[in-house]
Amino acid sequence: MSYAMPAHPHEAEIEIKKSRFLAFAHPIDSREQAMAIVADYKAAYPDARHHCWAYQLGDPACAYNAGMDDDGEPSGTAGKPILNVLSHKDVGDVLVVVVRYFGGVKLGAGGLTRAYAQSAQAVMETLPVIEKVAMVEVQVTGDFACEQWLRHQAAQFDAEVAAVDYGQTVCVTLHWPQASWPEFEAMLEGQASIEHWKRMDEPST
Repeated sequence: MSYAMPAHPHEAEIEIKKSRFLAFAHPIDSREQAMAIVADYKAAYPDARHHCWAYQLGDPACAYNAGMDDDGEPSGTAGKPILNVLSHKDVGDVLVVVVRYFGGVKLGAGGLTRAYAQSAQAVMETLPVIEKVAMVEVQVTGDFACEQWLRHQAAQFDAEVAAVDYGQTVCVTLHWPQASWPEFEAMLEGQASIEHWKRMDEPST
């Protein structure tokens, strides 16, 4: 399982009836990071009339967290159209901020909705993306002999041994590609016991 995410920050600009719309797309891994980036744009463009935004986190087919804000524009005319563009682009872990410089001509609710959608579309359609492989974090315990076996299997499956704790048994923390986890889980039977499992793109509770 994998999905596209921004390779790096990207920007685009459009002008509609003398209003300038600066659109910025960023990779993110949390709402907190998204809000920090929004604050940075408000500081960088303090003379702009509005700094509207939307984001979604996780696999875009089933994003686990999303948010939006109109930043003073009429309700539903900025954040929502930006988020609508994101939800149709099949890109996850992404924030789009649209900074508007008012040009003196009012666009009306319909015009604003189209303008913010077009701004988001402009930056998203040229956004460089990379593939993010969905991963799971697993803790397994077994005897000391199983550690080397786990390390060998991790190398075969492009997984990572993240940590090893030694006690009366060995507890190994693995970061494993979600797509191949069912196959490996079957191989674990009789080798080690699963103590903990979670998707790595989900927030900690």
